[in-house]
Amino acid sequence: MFGMSLPEIIVILVIAVLVLGPDKLPEALVKFAKFFKYFKAQVSSAKSNFEQEVRIAELKADAAKLKSSVTDISSNVRKKLTFEELDELKKSASDFSAELKNSLDFSQTNSDNENSRISGENSRIGSENQVLDKLNVLDKLNSDPLNNKIDEKTDEQKAGKNV
Repeated sequence: MFGMSLPEIIVILVIAVLVLGPDKLPEALVKFAKFFKYFKAQVSSAKSNFEQEVRIAELKADAAKLKSSVTDISSNVRKKLTFEELDELKKSASDFSAELKNSLDFSQTNSDNENSRISGENSRIGSENQVLDKLNVLDKLNSDPLNNKIDEKTDEQKAGKNV
């Protein structure tokens, strides 16, 4: 500890006991321990602050390097992009938009065809339902007992005229 050996520490403790006396020695050791703890905390705080500042400086240097490389790349891209390349990009973009429009038109046509097929099916089903409704009405009339009696009387009348 601090480059001192055990015999040197014993000599210092003996001198401290003689100078301070047995009454003040425990109190002095407590004060010395508190001071040493405070000193150690301040040193570690200063060390962590210094390390943090070093990290911040490194990050700033890295950010500056990245910023310069991005500006270099963007200026190179601007220099290399000629008007012919720009025209090619515009043409490919217009071709892509035309393809997209064609595919949308095709899907719209398919959905229109499907809708017309569905509406045809619905109208066919509607006419079939009307025919079924008429058949149901006829079945009700045929199954109605009052109607059957009327039919029997007309059959009897016809039979009486034919005889």
